[in-house]
Amino acid sequence: MSLIRWNPARQLERWSPDFLGVQREINRLFDDFFRGGMQSDTTLGPSYWTPAVDIVEEDDQFVVKMELPGVNKEDVKITLETNILTVQGEKKHEKEEKGENTYRAERSYGAFQRSFTLPTTVKSDKIDAVYKDGVLAVTLPKAEEARPKQIEVKVK
Repeated sequence: MSLIRWNPARQLERWSPDFLGVQREINRLFDDFFRGGMQSDTTLGPSYWTPAVDIVEEDDQFVVKMELPGVNKEDVKITLETNILTVQGEKKHEKEEKGENTYRAERSYGAFQRSFTLPTTVKSDKIDAVYKDGVLAVTLPKAEEARPKQIEVKVK
């Protein structure tokens, strides 16, 4: 006896061919959502854009890196309020009207805002932000009371 891999889509083919189209559309919506927002066309309205972020905690600081390709540094605002870091801005749509036809438009545009709650207090006067090659790097030094302390154990 041989094992046959079960494919639930094969059983769906017995239903209506329209059902598979609906399934493909739902899969596309989920894919677009988890890729960082709706990749809209003119029928869906405005697109939503969520830039990807990496947050690393080191012994003495947090480092937040955010991908912002095509965003001008003047269009980015960074705030820190009660241990909540907020980065907001806008990626503006480039309008080129040279009579060329657009065959596919997948890049997202629009305003974005990301907020992160930091687990410890940081030195707000020592925060540094560098924007290079489309990546924003925000360094947030930890306050002295938030840094881990090593305690020496004495043997008697």
